[in-house]
Amino acid sequence: MTSSRSTLRNLFLAVCIALCVASTGAQVPVESRAEHAFAAAKKAGAPELYAFLKPFPKGADLHMHLSGAIYAETFLAEGANQGLCVDKIALRFEQPTKPGECADGQLLAADAVKNQGLYDKLINSFSMRSFVPYAGYSAHDQFFDTFDRFGGLKDMYGDWLFEVASRAAAQNEQYLEIMSTPPFSNAVAAGNKFGWPEDFSDKNHMAELAKLRDELLANGLRNDIAIDTKQLADAKSVERLTINSHGCDEFISESASAWPRSACGVKIHYLYQVLRGFSPQQVFAQTLLGFELASVNPDVVGINFVRAEDRRDAMDEYHTEMLMLDYLHSVYPKVRISLHAGELAPGMVPPDGLSFHIREAIDLGHAERIGHGIDVLHEDRPAELLKQMADHHVMVEINLTSNDVILGIKDTDHPLHAYIAAHVPWALSTDDEGVSRIDLTHEYVKAVVDQNLTYADLKQSARTSLEHAFLAGPSLWASPDNFTRRNSACAASIGTTAFPPGPCRDFLKTSERATQQYELERRFAAFEAAIK
Repeated sequence: MTSSRSTLRNLFLAVCIALCVASTGAQVPVESRAEHAFAAAKKAGAPELYAFLKPFPKGADLHMHLSGAIYAETFLAEGANQGLCVDKIALRFEQPTKPGECADGQLLAADAVKNQGLYDKLINSFSMRSFVPYAGYSAHDQFFDTFDRFGGLKDMYGDWLFEVASRAAAQNEQYLEIMSTPPFSNAVAAGNKFGWPEDFSDKNHMAELAKLRDELLANGLRNDIAIDTKQLADAKSVERLTINSHGCDEFISESASAWPRSACGVKIHYLYQVLRGFSPQQVFAQTLLGFELASVNPDVVGINFVRAEDRRDAMDEYHTEMLMLDYLHSVYPKVRISLHAGELAPGMVPPDGLSFHIREAIDLGHAERIGHGIDVLHEDRPAELLKQMADHHVMVEINLTSNDVILGIKDTDHPLHAYIAAHVPWALSTDDEGVSRIDLTHEYVKAVVDQNLTYADLKQSARTSLEHAFLAGPSLWASPDNFTRRNSACAASIGTTAFPPGPCRDFLKTSERATQQYELERRFAAFEAAIK
């Protein structure tokens, strides 16, 4: 009898495992091998872990600033090509007095890059490389000052897109949501013409902003849409031409380790980044332009506010900016919103400045994702806020190196595990990989070494990144943030082939999001099958 019961129990377990595999596509023994290999790499040290995780499928990088993602070497080469000068003391780009000539104390960038000592100093000036804080000048200061130092360059969006897409492809990333700021001079001119409502308040913000919106639209704000659309289209064209000149790797359905290793395998959309910290009328005008552009340009999938959150003007106007978003969301409800919020640490601002930014970004700003979210446990009623984020599936974009370098927040001071414990969706991202001299694989390694994340946690991050990307269409997964059961059309096991069976293929044709998610699962299958 005991033997019979044991046989039945084993049969029952086998059936359960088989059903689990069929419904999720998970291959338990293969995944187990990957977990053992991951544990061995972790034990061996960070270099071994990096080598293991570089080909690990990472899904998306949802928090990346284009100018901050470019390495200093690229900027210096481009500065030389554009005939810029370099201030030898300030270590920054300057415009020439006339073509080929620089002011006293300056040197043509083309000559500066030939001087190894000066070249090294410029790389350090344009990034966090070798930086050591000193009295009165912090890593936070160095980080934000870099942007002004290389800011004299003409935008080379197409070339820059190729650089970040190529780096992403080499690390098995599929999708980038890149923050950038297209031209907005007409918007600013219109905003300055009408100024800010004198009696603006919480109670009348809808009516006052509606009136201001009408005035801005009637006075040329939309003229920037054509300019911005052309810039983005030109950048995309240059990127595609560059990619084609390098060749494109195609999917090899029979190879377990195959993925497109060139930039052609990376999908790119934009977030329109609004520069906070200026006058309210300028911020509103630029934000309105962003909503207008995102409403007509499918490459622009959402809005974000950027610049240091601890600036005096940013702190003073934070609530007003959230009221702007509250109004504009009511007019443009289909435009997606991700917001930098809570990129603050104790001591940077008074305690009350840490108490409300994330909550207002969600409640007033209608943010679907929060960038950084470092001060969440300093907010009023933090447990309630975390539950709200979990219940409403508000994702947090985790930028470990950025938080370490800029805010001094790392290891157990970082709130990542508070988010995990509260079941708030989260995903790793880079923020400014060029300025920080990192890549997304580095962030995955840092998450393992500093935050003790598991192999399953890393898969969760990659899946969450695509679940919360501002991609069109329904999810591959049957329930939000539940990665155990897929849509019934794609319930069959996902192997290494790029081509799903008929019903699933039909479903994927209806959804940009599900297509990317299916490809991530295929890449997981390929990655794990390649581990011996």
